[in-house]
Amino acid sequence: MSRLHKIIHYGLAALWLVNGLYCKLLNLVPRHRQIVAAILGPAHAALLTTLIGVCEITMACWILSGYKSRFCAISQITLVAVMNSIEFFAAPGLLLWGRFNALFAGVLIGVIYYDEFFLHKTQMAA
Repeated sequence: MSRLHKIIHYGLAALWLVNGLYCKLLNLVPRHRQIVAAILGPAHAALLTTLIGVCEITMACWILSGYKSRFCAISQITLVAVMNSIEFFAAPGLLLWGRFNALFAGVLIGVIYYDEFFLHKTQMAA
């Protein structure tokens, strides 16, 4: 594993882990639960935010496992695109940078794609 691939690989896992555990399960960033409430309704926002957090932690574990890494990357790209598209239209006022969050989501998608389909591919060919 090249140094850059390793940095990105572990960085992506850390990103999913922090968002799942710190922001959602421990509710240390209440804005996440508010976004879920704005999109899906307040009645079950706590439960749904917890479930999303568990899924994000599971994503971190999947990334670290290396199992079906291409499918994992495609899943990450799809989730980031869908989640950010929904938030862009349904809860822009609750996003950290408002609609500008879409730019960061696009960069993240690009990094995931580059890591899996260029860096990882190069690593496999070596």
